[in-house]
Amino acid sequence: MILVAYVLCAVAALVLVAISRTHRQMNAVAIGLGLLFGAITGYILLCVQVPVDTFMVGNGYFFIDHLGLFEVIVATVIFTLAAVYARGYVENLIISGELEIGSLKLFYAAWCLLELVIVLAFYSDNLALFWIFAEMTTIISAMLVAILSAKENIDAALKYIFVASVTMLFAFVGLIFLFEIARSTLGTGTLNWTVLMQHASAFPPGMMIAAFTLIFIGFAAKSGIFPFHTWLPEAHAKAPSAVSAVLSGILLNVGIYGIIRVFAIVHQTSAFTTVTPLILLFGVLSIAIAAISMLPEKNLKKLIAFSSIENMGILLVGLAVATPLAIFWVIFHIMAHAFTKVSLFFSAGILHRQYRSHLSADAPDGIHDVFRFQPLAAWGIILGGLAIIGMPPFMVFFSKFFILLSLGSLSLGVLALVLVLIFIATAALGYFVITTFTRVTPPGEQVDLVAYQTPLSMKAPIVILLALILILGILFPAGGCTFINQIVTELRF
Repeated sequence: MILVAYVLCAVAALVLVAISRTHRQMNAVAIGLGLLFGAITGYILLCVQVPVDTFMVGNGYFFIDHLGLFEVIVATVIFTLAAVYARGYVENLIISGELEIGSLKLFYAAWCLLELVIVLAFYSDNLALFWIFAEMTTIISAMLVAILSAKENIDAALKYIFVASVTMLFAFVGLIFLFEIARSTLGTGTLNWTVLMQHASAFPPGMMIAAFTLIFIGFAAKSGIFPFHTWLPEAHAKAPSAVSAVLSGILLNVGIYGIIRVFAIVHQTSAFTTVTPLILLFGVLSIAIAAISMLPEKNLKKLIAFSSIENMGILLVGLAVATPLAIFWVIFHIMAHAFTKVSLFFSAGILHRQYRSHLSADAPDGIHDVFRFQPLAAWGIILGGLAIIGMPPFMVFFSKFFILLSLGSLSLGVLALVLVLIFIATAALGYFVITTFTRVTPPGEQVDLVAYQTPLSMKAPIVILLALILILGILFPAGGCTFINQIVTELRF
């Protein structure tokens, strides 16, 4: 009944969106769906013995373990807060003419459908089914990027679909390889992750290297990993900020999740020693390209998007170390990055409404007198920026510190290089914030700007997320540590 409950809630939400007449009604449906998904997920967390591999519908194709449940918890929190944020944000898009009223039902239908597909993806045992759901998230999220009345948004969405879908064909071929490996070893082909993990030690390493490399290409593009990252800055910068938050906080996790699942299989084979340098190389290159790209950047949302590429690279670096400690902090960093990055995009969305609603998404931000017009958003960028660069006591500090500490045990030279690259990215973000937020109009000079009246629905999610990443950084519960340790154990690291 668990999976059926998710599906029924989503179907009911789609019906309610279809019959709704106003934006507020549609938004209330989206918020309600997030809360219902959160309630179902909370019930699983508190009342159900995990892992779950027996269902009324989808038995043999789905399962719920601690990693899938962890990802769904993060996703439902973000979707709910993003839906609250969208209440005021989307209303302003309609007023400014950037979003047509006729597109509202499509927007919220895609929103609700995306939430369901992501949950089903994280609960998929069959890797082919996961691949299908991952592809569906690309198409649906591209619709949300292209929803605005601007040609550049359509261009960004098409680029996103092209890069992600073409590379996912490599992943599809890799899954065929993996199926054949299972068939030749077990006598019966399967792509069920639980079965593959049980028999992985018997798989031939040469074929496993080929299968993993192909699968990695597809899911690396989904995560914005270099050199498949080119879609990410455009899509994140041009999408509505509520959508940008979902893209960065949840959609990138889908790709990383796929990489972790397949790497856990490879880790049980002798191919592990060959695959690890590949993951490390792409992780370091992703950090490097992000850091270098951030230096000249004048657009706030693009700057935040490049920071996402940097953090995906950090996740790959931790995954390459592959010790239980490193994997623990990789999982922690997935959550820390998601909550922090969503808070940054929410703050950037307020500044976008204040300063840039009439400008191209490629134009430099014309931000000035920010503490006068939007003090909450300004502090949201400052505190979120401090959090994302790894300043204590925010969550990202601990995950970055221990991932880098684990990297040092593997290679001091690579650690030194990564530290330099992270310093460059930090300096780029700091330079942007300092130079932009210190622009003030001289006394006596008239300011031709009216303060945007930020609704409470856009302010509250920022405050909640900043409080969350601070509190969880200082007082992460012992139950949370036990939960993540259980993930590491189930992944067999």
